Amino acid sequence: MKSFRFHQKQTQLTNTFTKVLFTCILVLISTHLMAQASVTVKGVVSDESGELLPGVSVLEKGTNNGTVTDLDGSFRIEVASPESVLVFSFMGMHSAERVVGTQTTLNLRMESDSQNLDEFVVIGYGTQRKKEITSSVATVAVEDFNQGGVRSPLDLIQGKVAGLSITRTQGNNPNVGAAIQLRGVTSLTGNLQPLIVIDGIPGGNLDLLQQDDIASFDVLKDGSAAAIYGTRGNNGVILITTKRGKSGEPRFEYSNYFQREVVDRKPDFLTAADYRELIAQGKIGEGNDLGHSTDLYDELIDRNNLSQYHNLAASGGRANSNYRVSLYFNDAQGIARENTRQQIGGRVNVNHRGLKERLLLQANVATNFSGMNRLGGGGGDFEQAIQRNPTAPIFHPDGSFVETEAFNNYNPLSRFANRISERNQHTFSADGKMTLEIIEGLNISAFGAHQRNTWNDRLYRAMTDFDQRQNSQFQGTGYAAKSNYLEWNNTFESTIDYKRIIGDHSMDFIGGYSYQYFTWESFNVNNSGFTTDAFQDWNLGAGSAINNTLLPRPGMGSGKEDNTLIAFFGRASYAYKDRYFAQFTLRREGSSRFGANNKWGNFPAISAGWDLAEEGFMSAIPQINVMKIRVGYGVTGNQGIPNYQSLVTLSTGGVYPQEGVFYQTYGPSRNPNPDLRWEKKQEWNFGMDFSLFDSRITGALDVYSRQTVDLLYNYIAQQPPFVRDRIYTNVGTINNRGVELFLSGMVMKKPNFSWNMDFAANSQFNKLSTLTNDVYSATFLEFGGLPSPGNLGNAIRLVEGGTVGNFFGKRFAGFTDDGKWQFFKADGSMVPASEISEADLAIIGNGVPRYMVSWTNNFRYKNFDLTLFFRGKFKFDILNTQDLYFGNQSWLPNNLLRSAITKHAELNDNPQYSDYYLERGDFVKLDNVTLGYNFNIVNNYIRNLRVYVTGRNLLTFTGYSGLDPELQDTGFTTGIDGRGFYPRTNSYTIGLNVGF
Repeated sequence: MKSFRFHQKQTQLTNTFTKVLFTCILVLISTHLMAQASVTVKGVVSDESGELLPGVSVLEKGTNNGTVTDLDGSFRIEVASPESVLVFSFMGMHSAERVVGTQTTLNLRMESDSQNLDEFVVIGYGTQRKKEITSSVATVAVEDFNQGGVRSPLDLIQGKVAGLSITRTQGNNPNVGAAIQLRGVTSLTGNLQPLIVIDGIPGGNLDLLQQDDIASFDVLKDGSAAAIYGTRGNNGVILITTKRGKSGEPRFEYSNYFQREVVDRKPDFLTAADYRELIAQGKIGEGNDLGHSTDLYDELIDRNNLSQYHNLAASGGRANSNYRVSLYFNDAQGIARENTRQQIGGRVNVNHRGLKERLLLQANVATNFSGMNRLGGGGGDFEQAIQRNPTAPIFHPDGSFVETEAFNNYNPLSRFANRISERNQHTFSADGKMTLEIIEGLNISAFGAHQRNTWNDRLYRAMTDFDQRQNSQFQGTGYAAKSNYLEWNNTFESTIDYKRIIGDHSMDFIGGYSYQYFTWESFNVNNSGFTTDAFQDWNLGAGSAINNTLLPRPGMGSGKEDNTLIAFFGRASYAYKDRYFAQFTLRREGSSRFGANNKWGNFPAISAGWDLAEEGFMSAIPQINVMKIRVGYGVTGNQGIPNYQSLVTLSTGGVYPQEGVFYQTYGPSRNPNPDLRWEKKQEWNFGMDFSLFDSRITGALDVYSRQTVDLLYNYIAQQPPFVRDRIYTNVGTINNRGVELFLSGMVMKKPNFSWNMDFAANSQFNKLSTLTNDVYSATFLEFGGLPSPGNLGNAIRLVEGGTVGNFFGKRFAGFTDDGKWQFFKADGSMVPASEISEADLAIIGNGVPRYMVSWTNNFRYKNFDLTLFFRGKFKFDILNTQDLYFGNQSWLPNNLLRSAITKHAELNDNPQYSDYYLERGDFVKLDNVTLGYNFNIVNNYIRNLRVYVTGRNLLTFTGYSGLDPELQDTGFTTGIDGRGFYPRTNSYTIGLNVGF
């Protein structure tokens, strides 16, 4: 099934693009052939540790003839004679000069220059010296990663990038990923997460990454940096580079850790003694004392949890052929029972250069096999632990489970014993790249990748399961369900780039073509009526519901979707005298997801920089080493919406009999919209990079303003002319603005002691500017629906001109003498809840943190190293729904939080949503403490050995009364503390890194 229908236009553009490239190549080759060079020199440039250095300037002294090293540190240059001198220069390294002489191969190790620190940054489809960066790009290298065990690769950079929010909404649950957002909300219904690019593959799968295989993260934050990725750049781009093979002696690296979790803060619910006191007070009937003292919360905790991780990597080779291979095992045990994930897999990287070092072949293969036990860890289980009668036993004397038939109650341990819920997943990725140097500085490349992700889910409820026995439909029989899911995508990209240094001028041009095809397919089936548990879910046909009309009918379903992206792109970078910089980008991209009239769009960007420190008038201020001012403007898009929204699709309309045969009927399920197009973000970024006092203090300051227009939303459609009552179309506008600051400093450096400090902070403000136009309108949007019981509605309302994340509801005015609610009306009068109307509701708070801060301290004393990492979020509110429901005595005879008889003792009414349950959420966490020791080992076998211990989420300073003030702050459902009670944990890790 192919959804792309604009191949004719694609072919025309491809032909034009090919002609332009061919002409450019001929011109450059002709120019090259006219130049006479008598000596060709090639080589590899590395740093003191042997790390290959890309982007090193190689210049023939006294001429304009120069080149730069490629991604593997290799260079090739033709010089006038053996007497020529090559000058090697790179920011952060001492310049070096070498006479060519009779050498045809010249390998160089450059020495670091601590007074001229800089770094090489990965950008879209290439690399660039940080000195020349003109947009907002943040880099986190391996030495700056968060230490200890992590559940997601993104945990490595949590709090490290100003403006990037990474939150684990269920703590360290191994089967739940991280919520991520960069510079606020940019869409109503489209994708909100940054595009992940792994080793050049857009849309890379994080499951294929382990912490010891990652070399760096580069975050493209503003529009001028992300425009090279077109319709997927609205939310920024995270480029992840994995470790590569190196030339030299074969090396082995082994890393491991063992990690324990303990509950950070337990909910303060009533004990059995407290519950009996309420019985004695007559607030609960005496029949509710069931004679036991049970702490179900403790019963759900796996105190023997022990996670472990092992990674073994081997690398080596020569300058022209090298490799890196890693194998890993990751066993993540959650704090909850029946809540685990085991992973095993590996990654292979091979690099090979030939054809007189003009051809480079690179290949990567990665695979991951994981098995998840998803039975435990659900929020509902821990909710039961709070509300279940603490005097009720868990087991009968004969060992069978005690079930509870009270409202909204069940025994989670019984479910664990009688159910299966597992997922087996396999993720795979393979890519290859061929790069050919046609002439000096001119390279053409072809890149292809295939990604595949598949999983099988299995669910079984035994005949002895309480729900199966109590539900009259199932009549005490078993229930089984299975589902399969497969997604895969193919990528092909080809680029041509030309780099040249001519005197004071440095130029870099790249042009390319990109094609990606995505598809997924699914299948699911379920059946019941199993009269034995022997088969579990492995013999679905044995269920009698197929032939028994008294049982629920078996279900089945399947589906398949696909989409295609095609793009042409180009970028030109220019630098003059290492002080003036400019960059121009354009991407033209087509997506099959949009209407026939809007398949293609253009995404331009322009940025410039000026390093004032290089000017003569700054020589009087030697304390300033770098003072680069940046300004950039870029347009990006968002096509992260469901497939086929612009087309008429069919759905079933009911089964009708005809002559004894039942036939399915079909009808249109959505209205077509040939004008449907991508959301478009227009962003200005003003920034400054600086380095002071011989680079002891470095940093960056960014101020941005972004506007996302043509927001995608499902609006009410007029009938007729439309067949359906909804249409997916472009209408609204969101505005974001903010300030970001990053500082890094060497506080102290002595022979045996050093203290480095990093500080990151940002502020953000998001507003929905428009929601209507002259055709489509929406009064407001609501988010954060509150659970039953009680019709409490939605907590968050988004109105035109309003701020994102506003809590909208009643304003608390006090309690009556008999404990009933009173709220303020719009005129200031106090009335019961029943007299509050829509006009009386108001903005009562906001759940989006206005400010986020992180502070890293790295200490080194001789062979010891110590890291202290703090994070904080400020100026936001939290809706404490745990207190709203379980802090109310109307919940009796279910159990309660202690606040129901202390903080809310005078309340004697049903739950009501209002600002009474809003609390300030500001917090500061001591998030990571790591103490390490590097052994001095001198022998022929072990190169380095380090042991460390890490504690994570150790201390939280906050005024919030709930379990944890760090909640989801991405999207529109922000600041709501759900009723799940999944424990937040302190993590304690001991680990080892050894090289041999």
